[in-house]
Parts: sequence; C-alpha cells; structure tokens
Amino acid sequence: MFLRNFPAFGQIPFLLLFSSFLTLSSACSGGNCQVLESCSAANDCAPGLYCGTCPAANRRQPVCTRGQANMPASIVSGLPFNKYTWLVTHNAFSNVNAPQLPGVQRITFYNQEDTVTNQLRNGVRGLMLDMYDFADDVWLCHSLQGRWTGNRTLKEVEAFLTANPSEVVTIIIEDYVHAPKGLTRLFANAGLEKYWFPVSKMPKKGEDWPTVNDMVQQNHRLLVFTSDASKEEAEGVAYQWRYMVENESGDPGMKQGSCPNRKESKKLNSKGASLFLMNYFPSLPVADEACKENSSPLADMAGTCYKEAGNRMPNFVAVNFYMRSDGPGVFDILDRMNGQSLCSCSTVLACQPGSPAGVCKNVPEPVKGPPSTPSFSGSFSGSVQLSGFAPATYHPNILLICSFHLSLLLLFLCS
Repeated sequence: MFLRNFPAFGQIPFLLLFSSFLTLSSACSGGNCQVLESCSAANDCAPGLYCGTCPAANRRQPVCTRGQANMPASIVSGLPFNKYTWLVTHNAFSNVNAPQLPGVQRITFYNQEDTVTNQLRNGVRGLMLDMYDFADDVWLCHSLQGRWTGNRTLKEVEAFLTANPSEVVTIIIEDYVHAPKGLTRLFANAGLEKYWFPVSKMPKKGEDWPTVNDMVQQNHRLLVFTSDASKEEAEGVAYQWRYMVENESGDPGMKQGSCPNRKESKKLNSKGASLFLMNYFPSLPVADEACKENSSPLADMAGTCYKEAGNRMPNFVAVNFYMRSDGPGVFDILDRMNGQSLCSCSTVLACQPGSPAGVCKNVPEPVKGPPSTPSFSGSFSGSVQLSGFAPATYHPNILLICSFHLSLLLLFLCS
C-alpha cells in the first residue's frame, strides 16, 4: 500500500540514547529545530512547526511537529477541486480553550483546542459543525449544553475568506435546525452569501468539480453541505450525500483494516458522487490519545479507505485535535496523500508541475515546507503548544536524563 512506505513514527534507534546526552549542549534552538528534532520551547522550532509530545505513545521528550499545511493547489494548480485532499476538523467549534459565554453553562466533550481562525490560518480547509435551534437563533452544540453561537464562528470564516482571496473553505453541517430559512439567514448575517458555491453548479452525477482557479475567479469559495435533504430545495444548501461518499464516523471508522461506508452514504467506490470524506476520530474524544491516532494509524486508514473506494483518495480527512501527533504531523500525512494522487510522488513537495507522473524531485525525509501562502500567520493556543519551557509532564528533568544516559554509556563502554 502506498502509505506503507512512510517512516515508522516514533521509533528511534536504541543507540540514540547514548548520543543524546552528548548532544544536549549543542541541540538546536532559536527557531532552527526541524521536524522530529528535540525542542525545549515553542520558539525552538522552525516556522510552521510546534513543540509537543505524545506521552500516550511513551514519547515524553518534546519534538518539533508540523503545525501548518502546504496548500496543494498552489503547488499543483489547475486541477478540479475534487482532485485534492484537505484537512477537516471534527466539531471545529468545540474548543476547550474558548471563553465561557455569559449565562451559558457548557457541559460537553471537546474535539479541538484551537480557535476556528487559527485552524484556518494553519491550513484546515473543512469545518464540521453541529447546528441547532436555540433561543430564536442557530447555535453550535455538541453533547449536553455545549453551546457556541453559530454567528460568531461563521464570522471567523468570513474574515478568513476576505483576508485570503485565493482560499476555498468547506462547511459540513450536522443539521438540527428546524426554523424556516434558519440556515440561510445565519450565513447571510455572517456575510458569507457572497462566497457561496451555488447548488445549481455542483456536479450531481460524479463529474469533476470546477478547478480551484475557476472557483476563486468566480468567488465561489465557500462550499456548504447539510445532513438535511429538505434544505437543498428549501434553502439552496447542498444535501451532503448527494455529492460525497463517507465512511463510518466514531469508533467503527477507526477499526484498522476496515473502511465501511456510512449508512446514509453510497458505497465508497460509487461513481455517483465525486467527493469522498474520510472520518478518523473516536466516538469519545480524548485529547491525550489523539497524538497516537493522528500518526501511523491515520496513515494506515488512509491506505485502507483508498483501496475500499476503488483507488480513490479521500478529498476530506476529518480528525480531532488536529495539531497532536506522534510523528511529523497530520499535515505531513496529507502531503503524502496529495503527492500520491497529484503526481505519483511520495509527497506533494516532490511534485514537478508539467512533468509526467512519477517524475519527482528529491525531497529528504521527513519533509517540511513553509506555508505556501505567505499571508498565513496561524498559531496554536492549545496545551500541546509550548509557550515557554515545557511543563514537567512534557519535558523530563534534564539532570535525570543526563544521569540516566551517562549510566547507560558507562555500562556500554565497560561491557
């Protein structure tokens, strides 16, 4: 399988234990640390990277991990929208660090730990939102009393699209809104109508979508899908499963070696829908486990779903806690998926536009590239990002590390 050639995430040769204490004094810092190199503070890592750990995978030494995307359509341009793979955040609004709204008690699980604005700035291009009627308005909600104002979140999307005129964003709504014209009124109030991709122009029989360039030129840069079939005729909001296939969400969608379609969806290998959404997140989100999920298991599932869909790459990959990984990061996995589908190369960074498929640039592993759009200035506000020296749970005591490694070295030399 194409993703089986990925480097083994988190597997470090045993002999590196002996060399690590010798290099502590000369370790990278000051913004020079690259992917998977050890770091002690957020500003140790190069631009586009963050410093974090994965204790759930027995990795407690912080390393630099990809935190920003390479935008595939800026590397290989001129292709239909459905030829690319984009990152989607599941319950994108459910930010554990969001301030409490006055008079609203939140009792809920959380799926992200960053603002929607930062998600978009970092390269997320799809948002899953659960929408409900509440207090004569439309609110975003997940679980018991976990409410956020829908208008506030959509205004973040409007601000991003206005500031980034070459970017396309997709919103996928789990729709419980019953108020007449409730959805269209919400999007209009947020100022998003001017970016709306009209349902009348969406391919309904599995044809290719317009090119990203055409969508940008037409300013049709917001795709909105709903789980409520009636909204397409009543409000002009596209019924999701008329245009895309989708695998099972939650725990059933995380069973390795299996990629069943969601019951509302056509079969994954159906030719009747030209978009493919791959879910990869557990039924109950656990932040500390996400770093394991968003690494080699995610890459393996992408390979499984690719095969199940008749060798079709997912267009959307939906995850929880998108910044957490026990490896180069979710964005690195998407680079590899786009590389495979766009140019038959190991990463999209190796693609050479105008060259035959399989003619690739030599890109060292693991790959890292700066965001392709210079205006991106995303950051990360969650607990994975270190804002100074790492907390004790993330950064083991240096003296203990040195003592341990020195003991091992002496034992090795004397044996």
